[in-house]
Amino acid sequence: MLELNGKEVRFRGGLIRLAHIDGEGYQFLEDPEAAVETLRKSRTRVDVFTFVQRLSETAPKFSYPTEYDNFAALPVSTYDHWMAKQIDFKTRNKVRKAAKNGVLTQEVAYDDAFVEGISRIYNESPVRQGMRFWHYGKDIEAVRKINGTFPDQSIYIGAFLEGNLIGFVKLVTDENRGQAGLMQILSMMHHRDKATTNALVAQAVRSCAERGIPYLWYANFTYGKKEEDSLAEFKRHNGFQRRDIPRYYVPLTMAGRIALRFGLHRNMLSWVPAPMTATYRKVRSLWYARKLPHLKNA
Repeated sequence: MLELNGKEVRFRGGLIRLAHIDGEGYQFLEDPEAAVETLRKSRTRVDVFTFVQRLSETAPKFSYPTEYDNFAALPVSTYDHWMAKQIDFKTRNKVRKAAKNGVLTQEVAYDDAFVEGISRIYNESPVRQGMRFWHYGKDIEAVRKINGTFPDQSIYIGAFLEGNLIGFVKLVTDENRGQAGLMQILSMMHHRDKATTNALVAQAVRSCAERGIPYLWYANFTYGKKEEDSLAEFKRHNGFQRRDIPRYYVPLTMAGRIALRFGLHRNMLSWVPAPMTATYRKVRSLWYARKLPHLKNA
């Protein structure tokens, strides 16, 4: 295992081997230049090393090859400001609707009962958003391990209905508490009419505001050439904005330099035209709807 300043390095790609620190967005390198030099001297083959700046740092700080990565970011001041100024009236009404429907959100301990509740949510359906749900069918110990990462930086939030867990958030802060990310946010589909996910976002905002964390982020705003979809709309309605942050790609081998020159460091899906990927997603959803007709609304 390769580490940089105590942070594990992850790899992806075969022909071109890209490296990044584990938990990007939750962990950052205080001295990326020293990390690059360590990788240059390492016996482990790394063709390209990539890292990203914090949400508060929108201007490039280093001279390495740079592209911009987009994030769904929500500036946080107070919960009341978010409710009154950062979301529209429909979203505001959904947050209130969840409370009227008896949905209670609160921070919770990461204990056996919570892990078992997460497992029930995972196993509600093998299909979500028109594609196979990769957490479906995992045993309880796998669920515990998956959600137990970054224990000192994690805030767990549960949404309860009549004492039963119907949704949850794993909120992970960076080491300086300058930002927190929704590592997981998931709710039961048969309770979607109760606006559970909106209630979970509201509690995440409250949890950040109470700790003085200035940014909440929810993965990317858009992905590659993918057209904006219902998830992007959900993020926008809940106050998230697109924020473009410098991402660096540092070539460490000749293969890495060639890869950067020809764009081979990017995900292959980025080369596929947006209409083609949209058609594929529709066909995939129709296939699951025919194979599993009782899950057509999943």
